[in-house]
Parts: sequence; structure tokens; C-alpha cells
Amino acid sequence: MRLGGGPARDDGQFEHWRQAVSTAFVPLAVVSTAEDGPGRFTGTLRTTALGGLQLSEVGGHAVDVRRTRTSIKRSDPGLVKVGLQLSGSGVIVQDDREAVLGPGDFAVYDTSKPYDLHFAGDFSMFVLMFPRELLRIASRELGTVSARRIQGSTGMGALVSPFLTNLHHSVVTGTMPTTPLVEDAVLDLLSAAVQSEAPADATAPGASLLLRVRSFIDAHLHDPTLDTATVASHHHVSTRHLQKMFEADGHTVAGWIRHRRLEKCRRDLKDVRFRGDSIGTICARYGLVNSSHFSRLFKETYGVSPRAFREQELLSITA
Repeated sequence: MRLGGGPARDDGQFEHWRQAVSTAFVPLAVVSTAEDGPGRFTGTLRTTALGGLQLSEVGGHAVDVRRTRTSIKRSDPGLVKVGLQLSGSGVIVQDDREAVLGPGDFAVYDTSKPYDLHFAGDFSMFVLMFPRELLRIASRELGTVSARRIQGSTGMGALVSPFLTNLHHSVVTGTMPTTPLVEDAVLDLLSAAVQSEAPADATAPGASLLLRVRSFIDAHLHDPTLDTATVASHHHVSTRHLQKMFEADGHTVAGWIRHRRLEKCRRDLKDVRFRGDSIGTICARYGLVNSSHFSRLFKETYGVSPRAFREQELLSITA
């Protein structure tokens, strides 16, 4: 896997870098805070993808970055970012909290809310960006952990920070396996690290139950009879209570089951290990036994048929 893009150098390149950063992530306001202004700015931006994850290395000198309410109204794709400080120092501000990061530290922040990033000197950061629903924590829990410094030297941070650092190195050197299992491992570790920073009241029994329910659903996607009643019965709660839990997080139980099935199918369709499996075999693997119905759902969700999606992915791999 090769990172695209490269360094932006020489006088007058700040504007080019500013626009590239805003395009690569979400609409952002970027200003230079260097004493001599942006005239002699040197910056880098390199980005690639791992499944549903966008992996980027961004570097520069003395800049402030803002995600404003105006820019959110212009574009809010519902993404989460995790920023790992590689060199220099940085500050992430969101939800009235401030995370001061040194090399090895990281923090999570939500693109659906305003945030500020401050870099006083030379810096580089490894940024992972992905859809909100891929983070295995409840939405209300995310609001309690955004812009909290996760130290790279203690607790879960001491496990996850070296992993992210090695992931960055593997991406740069083109030595990272592209199997979807790597994507799952990244998301599992990030979710565990973020949840470990949540205040005690954010991980109340209701939040823990929701996580257990989601894990149960993922483990039983192969069962075509999986439904709201089955999930509620297994966890000894009423269907009404279960629905309220999911509605509080912006979903329905049936909608979440469908979403997870489609995501798993999407993952397998682009996995070269399964190129010999028919589309019908793949969707049945996750409880979608009617391949015609699956194809309609897939196109409605992703804007392209399963067959066309698979062909596009295989072409991008062999190109």
C-alpha cells in the first residue's frame, strides 16, 4: 500500500496545503500562526485507505485548525477522528475540554461538533478518520471522551500507541497487510482505548448493555432469524426497552442488524480471499438469504450494486 501525495514546499505553498487538508478531511478553517506568516511554510499531507478507515499523515508548522458550526452545516458526514502525535506537540479542544498531546499521545474527536487544533511549532500527526458507527462505543459515551488525552505511556494507551505507530510505519513503507482483519483489529483497539478513558457515569449499566447487545448481534449475523425479539430475549429485557436503547443512539435494532450485515458483506466483497465466492454465498454468510433483496439493499445504501462494487475494488487492487 502506497501513500499518495507528498510535501508541499517553497514560498507560497501554505494556501495549497490548507486547501488539501480541508479536502482530505472535512471542511476546515486553517490559519498560519508563524511569526513570519505563511510565506515560507513547509507542510506534508499523505493519505490512504484501509477498508472504511482513512489513514493520513499531516505535518506543518505553526497553524491553527478550526471546525466551525458553519462548516459543519456545509458538510457533516458523521465521522470520527483519532489523532496520534508523531512529533512536536499539539492541542485538541472540543466539548469544553483540552487535550495537550506530546509524541505518542492520542485523542479522539467528533467532526459533527466544533473543534480546534493548535500547533505552535513544527509538528506531524497520524490521523485515522472513519464513520462514527465503526467506533464500538455509544454516541453519548463519545461525547464524554472527545478531546481527552490518552497517554501513550500508561494503561491502554501504552498498548495502542505503539500499535498505531507501527501501523503508520507499515503504511509509509508499504508493508501493511490489507486484510479486513487488520481494519477490525484497529477499530477494536481504538474502541477499547477510548472506552477506558470514559468517566464512570458514562459507562453505566445501560451503556454496558448496549455494547453487549451489539457484540451479540455481530456474533449472530449468520442467523437469518435474528431479530429484535431474539436479541431482547437473550438479554432478558423487553423489546420496548431494547428499542429505546438503540433509539437513544440514533438507530433501531432492525436497522442496526441490517447495517452490520451490509458492512460485513461489503468487507468480504473487497477481500481478495473471497473472490471465488459468489455474491449469494457472501450475503448468505451474514443471514441475508435472498440475494436479490440483498442487491437492492446494497445499492440503496452504497449507491452501487454488489457486483459493480466488487469489480471496482478488484480493479483498484490490481491497478
